[in-house]
Amino acid sequence: MKTTRYFEEQVLRKRPYIRREWCEKALREPVRREVQPDGRVRYWIFIPELGRYLRAVTLEDGVTVHNAFPDRDFRR
Repeated sequence: MKTTRYFEEQVLRKRPYIRREWCEKALREPVRREVQPDGRVRYWIFIPELGRYLRAVTLEDGVTVHNAFPDRDFRR
């Protein structure tokens, strides 16, 4: 999985419970995918271990993970 320096140094440090496998699965099997106005792409997947949806955000290429976090407000 390709990631940005921000993801490696900031996201994983602030949210050490986030697993890379979850991000990979979000990109492969999202329940929803949405392109942001700036071109970045959002992917959502339900993570039973978290009991909520994880939002993974990639750069414009749709492959390089830039951010990931539990999304409290996501509704299917």
